[in-house]
Amino acid sequence: MKILYKKTIYLLALAGISTFGVIGCKEDFLKPKVLSFYAPENTFNDANGMRSALVAGLRNMRYEWYGDNPPIVTEHIFSELAVEGTTDKSGPAQDMNLMITPDANLNHTDRNKIGWYWYEGFKGIKYANVVISRIDEAVFKDEAERNAVLGTAYFHRAFRYYRLTQQFGDVPLILKEIQTPKMDFYSTKREVILQKMKEDLEFAEKWVPVTIDKGEVTRGAVSHLLTKVNLALGEFDAAIKSASNVIDGGNHALMTTRFGVDKANATKNVIWDLHRPENKALAENKEALLLVIDRLALDGNLEGGIQSMRNGVPLWGNNRVLTPGGLKGTSDAVNAEIPQVLMTGRGIGRLRPTWYYTETIWKGDNKDLRHSPGNWMNMEDLVYNDPALKKANNPWYGKNLVKYNTNGTRTTSDTIRNWFSWPHYKLFVPDPERVQPSGGHTDWYVFRLAETYLLRAEAYYWKDNLALAAADINKVRARAQAAPVAAGNITIGTILDERARELYYEEPRKTELTRIAYLFAKTGKPAYNGKTYNLADFSKDNFFYDRVMEKNEFYNKNVQTIHGDKYTMSPYHVLWPIPINAIVSNSKGHLNQNIGYAGAETNIPALTEIIDE
Repeated sequence: MKILYKKTIYLLALAGISTFGVIGCKEDFLKPKVLSFYAPENTFNDANGMRSALVAGLRNMRYEWYGDNPPIVTEHIFSELAVEGTTDKSGPAQDMNLMITPDANLNHTDRNKIGWYWYEGFKGIKYANVVISRIDEAVFKDEAERNAVLGTAYFHRAFRYYRLTQQFGDVPLILKEIQTPKMDFYSTKREVILQKMKEDLEFAEKWVPVTIDKGEVTRGAVSHLLTKVNLALGEFDAAIKSASNVIDGGNHALMTTRFGVDKANATKNVIWDLHRPENKALAENKEALLLVIDRLALDGNLEGGIQSMRNGVPLWGNNRVLTPGGLKGTSDAVNAEIPQVLMTGRGIGRLRPTWYYTETIWKGDNKDLRHSPGNWMNMEDLVYNDPALKKANNPWYGKNLVKYNTNGTRTTSDTIRNWFSWPHYKLFVPDPERVQPSGGHTDWYVFRLAETYLLRAEAYYWKDNLALAAADINKVRARAQAAPVAAGNITIGTILDERARELYYEEPRKTELTRIAYLFAKTGKPAYNGKTYNLADFSKDNFFYDRVMEKNEFYNKNVQTIHGDKYTMSPYHVLWPIPINAIVSNSKGHLNQNIGYAGAETNIPALTEIIDE
């Protein structure tokens, strides 16, 4: 696999010139001089060659969840679920009004990954377009093989455009392989792009195989993505149909009984099983629709692994939590007598969940397995394990942490970064490569059936069929042994709450909130807050902002870090800024900037027709 990745990426560098970054080159420089064996015309000439190109798309997809401060963190901190928890320096995306600008550093481990989504999104589109543009140059054994490859390429392109249109709104629509520098792109209306992706996915749904190797695109994944696109377009009957194709197709099912590596461990449950690294790609796991694959011993794995514990677990060690007597309380050393770091990982508290996620959505139901002991961790589940305490015969050694001293003061000076609860079953990934584990190599869900149920529930909600919406939500809740919700209580908030419980650190939360905000603006349907919205004022007044302000206490209470940075957000953050480099390098065209950011004053009407076919 490692050789395949290297070869594929090399070929794609030749076959598709990078977009939005080429300012000017001499023509001779653009003429590749390559060995004939590696020339695109000698590689993309059969099904295997075409599939090798799509491997680059799969690899590109993986990066969203892996490494230090992965892009999925940025999706979460632009939502009601979490904020950036780094408190000892300026730069991280906390004061959004100050830090999120078109000319800011939008792709940096210490800041945010907005720019990553832009550039990597168009890379994924480039990889897909190489296959799409060359599909008739290759020889296939039959029509089914050809169309399966083409349908998979359509999926990859639609996956990126679905995300880009919810993150950035109107963006350039590129439907062909680009082989020479191009600097005359124009923004295309979001709805036009989504309609084209819908058509492509409907083709793919007919031809992509139902069953294929784990980590490859399945027909279930195609139908799942089509459901999201249908919802984004406001085509709710179509969304119900495409979701039902997955749910009722007979090839996928929610995992409701014990399975996999810890099946015999009576202290665990099916929620734990579902998220074990060893279980995600098992043949018996019928819930997985699309996975990204990353294994410790696999050639081509991602350096550093997923690092979910580093990013999503609090900074509980390193002298951050004191005993009630003011002494260092915890140690993250692996050789400590109580090696707590091996049980939880060494977190740095970068992804700091909100009270809404850690407390509010769980109130009134103490049987939900997703929030049960063993699956969920509270700070009070940790113990004082610093060796010096034992040496001094301190009575707190081995006892559970407490948040307050007897005089009412806190035992930690930074409750943003050092003190919060987290979903252990999701974030715990053994990490044998590091002395202090951060989260090692693991497969990860991109799409799974639980979300398909929640997408169909949402489509029923928009159609005011609350009984069927409740039935789908309760399918997911029943698996978690949570109490059912009543049809009369269903709002979009009910659905978002359930998505938060089920899909934390999996779903692109900002993407889905913006999609829903567009739908409220498009339909004029009143939200549960009693407000109605419209597209004309979308960047000034929208459901996305109101939802975040309602639920995220860091933004609605003007919280400051110990470094002095404020948490701020504005309605225009419903869409991210187009990176300034993309606009400047596009010197012969015009990319519109989103309202609220510098440069939007020069906007022109976006294209309403497809001109790139």
